[in-house]
Amino acid sequence: MTLIKEPNPEPVNIADVHKIAKEKLAKPVWDYYQTGADDEYTLARNHEAFNDILLRPQMLRNVSDIDTSTTIFGKRYAIPIAIAPSAYQKLVGGEGELDVARAAFNLGTNLTLSSNATTSLEDVSAAIPQRGPDYPRPWFQLYFLGSRDLTAKLIKRAENAGYEALVLTVDTVILGNRLQERRTPLELPPGIAMANVESRKSGAISTAGLLLRAKTMAEYKKIQEENHDHLVNASLEWNEVIPWLRSQTKMKIVLKGILTAEDAQRSVEAGVDAIVVSNHGGRQLDGVPSTIEALPEITDAVRGRIPVIVDGGITRGTDVFKALALGADLVLIGRTALWGLAWDGQKGVEGVLNILERELTRAMALMGTPKLKDISRGLLGRAKQNGFGVAKL
Repeated sequence: MTLIKEPNPEPVNIADVHKIAKEKLAKPVWDYYQTGADDEYTLARNHEAFNDILLRPQMLRNVSDIDTSTTIFGKRYAIPIAIAPSAYQKLVGGEGELDVARAAFNLGTNLTLSSNATTSLEDVSAAIPQRGPDYPRPWFQLYFLGSRDLTAKLIKRAENAGYEALVLTVDTVILGNRLQERRTPLELPPGIAMANVESRKSGAISTAGLLLRAKTMAEYKKIQEENHDHLVNASLEWNEVIPWLRSQTKMKIVLKGILTAEDAQRSVEAGVDAIVVSNHGGRQLDGVPSTIEALPEITDAVRGRIPVIVDGGITRGTDVFKALALGADLVLIGRTALWGLAWDGQKGVEGVLNILERELTRAMALMGTPKLKDISRGLLGRAKQNGFGVAKL
């Protein structure tokens, strides 16, 4: 009998998809998405910290019917995995943001569209069929610009297009020191431009990118002064920004970039509707904790009063399980979705979501948890620091 090896076997895990994406993407594009800040400690830690958490399975539970569904803002998600915002998706493959949006819809979940999308927010919303009031509509990620007029217009466009939530990114008052991006500057090729804001056109480096590559503080300040209206507003404060956003929209307000219990508590007190525990994929301030390490103190502080969402380093169904066990209501995938997009457009993004769904379902069965509500912190442990064994979390 002759065994014939397939030349291009189908990816069976996220690592396989990651490898395909690296082979297919041009180096400047790969470097832009893959890079972290400075020494990339936080970037690596986002992934590695999951391996420090051990699973403590429970046996003889009825796991014949696994249910991965959940609700966020009263809307049904078939899986507790949604897609995080990321810029310039047409650089990666297919129809960019449209492929990602359709994939999320087909898997019964949701996405957050980046302010720096290469497809208009109206076109993305229109590409997603209406599923009825019990299902989510897309969320829109907002960088609060120096010009409040431009910011208000962007918010109104999102609301008019039917977006459900406004996700204010709070950890990017200035770009992190992304060394690979500085070494291999990214320029948008002809035919690809930012579709919702005007700070980047085809063949150009973004204004934020120019700031990143400024060699002196004098050069930095000059660029900042000349482009104030289109740069992120660095003067926002708790007591003012949330009321202002409430005055502009009826959409849910979500803060993305929370890493401490103190800021989580302030978020609840400010009346936001949800928070995203995020370190911007390790791309902003190197040396902050991984998101899975930051998550427990945040969920302890929030105590279920608002949804807690987490992103960063999720490449396995067991990663999703661990995040849920530590109190997350939903997890987001960013780079992982992009690698799927590079692999095979919409089908590739669906493939990534299917891989994670299958892995999560398997983990839930083997852990003895048929429903998400059965997943708890007591099912996790860590190796004891002083002696052999496992300490419960």
